[in-house]
Amino acid sequence: MSTLPRLNGIIRALEAGQSSFTLFAPCEVETAVELQSSKYDGVVFEGEHRGWDIKALRDSMQYLINRGQIVKAGSPAPHITPTARIPANGVEKNQFLAKQALDLGCYGIVFPHISSVEEAYNAVAACRYPRLKDKPLYEPIGIRGDGPMQATRYWGVTQQEYYERADVWPLAPHGEIFVVLQIEDTQGIENLPDILKNVPGIGAILIGEGDLSQELGYARQTEHPVVLDAMAGIVSVCKQHNVIVGHPHVTSANAERVIAEGYRYLMCAAPRSFATLENARSLVGR
Repeated sequence: MSTLPRLNGIIRALEAGQSSFTLFAPCEVETAVELQSSKYDGVVFEGEHRGWDIKALRDSMQYLINRGQIVKAGSPAPHITPTARIPANGVEKNQFLAKQALDLGCYGIVFPHISSVEEAYNAVAACRYPRLKDKPLYEPIGIRGDGPMQATRYWGVTQQEYYERADVWPLAPHGEIFVVLQIEDTQGIENLPDILKNVPGIGAILIGEGDLSQELGYARQTEHPVVLDAMAGIVSVCKQHNVIVGHPHVTSANAERVIAEGYRYLMCAAPRSFATLENARSLVGR
């Protein structure tokens, strides 16, 4: 095993017992440039609701890198760890989308709408290379195809070092791939205990409170008691199985509660401030 330091900043924070901070962001060069000097641990480049543009993802990842930061840190680890949310729901099993993002050098994948053990198993398997049955950590059986040449360059490692690290954490303690499964409906909640019992290699469960609130009949009323109760049930199951749980919309209004409830994969959107505009408008009487 190589002596490389931990490369995935999201995992680094979680391993240290801390919360990790990420956000959903569009695949845009300008956004990547803004984020590269931020205090986020990682970013989830959004491919579900903004369209899957693999070239835009590649460009965004490149502009997320700051050579000065790498030299100062003395490590090839990126200052902000890039991951991606793919467009396919769990039931669609389009694992090639995960393969494409990983082959570019993404350190993790967010899989939307996971509702069954089979779908969860496929998601984790899509992020693993296959191995023989007599080898350690055989399950979930890897189905990722081999083609990491761009990824090794992006990670700044040799191909063999990449193979050593390109496995899912925490199943593989040295793994740098962070698999996030979104639970977004009542079927997923019902099946969550079986998912966590039968599918190793899940980095975190991220609640999709928007879609969940739709099904519960309180669309986007994410502070409604019925929605909060369903979310609390997910958190409880994750704690029972010692799996990290994530919140998709941490704000100044709910941050204290969310942290107290045990969420550790925290998505904090970067708001665009209009403070200067409002101040200037007030000065001219508008």
